[in-house]
Amino acid sequence: MTITVLGNALLATMDDNGYGLLADGAVVIEGARIRHVGPMVELPTEFARLPRQDLGGRLLTPAFIDCHTHLVHGGDRAREFELRLQGVSYAEIARSGGGILSTVSATREANEEALVASALPRLDALLAEGVTTVEVKSGYGLEREAELRMLRAARKLAELRPVRIVTTYLGAHACPPEMDADRYIDEICIPTLRAAHAEGLVDAVDGFCECIAFSPGQIARVFEAAQALGLPVKLHAEQLSQSGGTALAAGFNALSADHVEYATDDDARALAQSGTVAVLLPGAFYTLRETQAPPIDSFRAHGVPMALATDCNPGSSPLTSLLLTLNMGCTLFRLTPEEALRGVTANAARALSLSDCGRIAPGLRADLAVWDVKSPAELAWRIGFNPLHHHWFGGVQC
Repeated sequence: MTITVLGNALLATMDDNGYGLLADGAVVIEGARIRHVGPMVELPTEFARLPRQDLGGRLLTPAFIDCHTHLVHGGDRAREFELRLQGVSYAEIARSGGGILSTVSATREANEEALVASALPRLDALLAEGVTTVEVKSGYGLEREAELRMLRAARKLAELRPVRIVTTYLGAHACPPEMDADRYIDEICIPTLRAAHAEGLVDAVDGFCECIAFSPGQIARVFEAAQALGLPVKLHAEQLSQSGGTALAAGFNALSADHVEYATDDDARALAQSGTVAVLLPGAFYTLRETQAPPIDSFRAHGVPMALATDCNPGSSPLTSLLLTLNMGCTLFRLTPEEALRGVTANAARALSLSDCGRIAPGLRADLAVWDVKSPAELAWRIGFNPLHHHWFGGVQC
């Protein structure tokens, strides 16, 4: 098995102590895993005589993880961007048949090959910034075959690029115009979930609990079906209003509650008790020109882990840069650069129930990123600048 020694690096291990910085550090990669982490002067004898790759003092971090995306979809919604700039709200657009439903129409018309082809440029933009794990949701089909096609397309991406794809079934994303919400949940959403699970296409189950989408009671039925299949759940919660989604997510011990702009201090306490990650999505906050920010201080006070993600989607967050997301998290939500970096590494892994990545430690996957910076804070500080030198995916340099 191939052994690679990386030396002369500034390590940000993202352990439980801030950045977990280690100057003049060394990492030994054996196969796809990390074998050793520590100071260069403490490099074990068995590795000291091996050739090493000198990183020149560059920063070495865990590779990035984008834990909330809608990467696979048909069409675009540039016209809605124009409408919002003219004062039409996101909710008004959705109620008039635009929003998610306009993407549903385009996605239903696209075959699997077209969905893969349109998603690849978006995926490539993420990979160019040191991303090695991407969560991809369905939710723009809202009928059995279209939902399954989206999930198959997402799985296909991992065959075409050096990336780990985690798939999430988001059948409860919106109600299709051809039926009411309760009938859709019972006759389409839940049966399609079972079909997707039988085909091995689902890693987790999501829903959109909001005034323009589904009620807590309707989402609960989906979550009960997910739990019966042994699948973890997560939820779009409290994005546009206080609708009880965060409490619902905590009650189901969800992996994550995402958006959470309208979450309360009680919601934060519930998330802490359930171990649920708050996934912050500043791209949507920015694009929709929202003013209600997530309760960051409450999350901190109660010890709620916070992740960051692009929420890459054609409507509310056409964002394909986790580096920009870091800056947005700090600038718009007042995260610290350390919280932001943890949000796209260790806490993003937790939001996807992944225990083998997101940190630099022996035994974990060798998913690593090398940056031409002198300190971790530079990753969140710059705007529109990519300092990635190279990255590693499962022990393979990319």
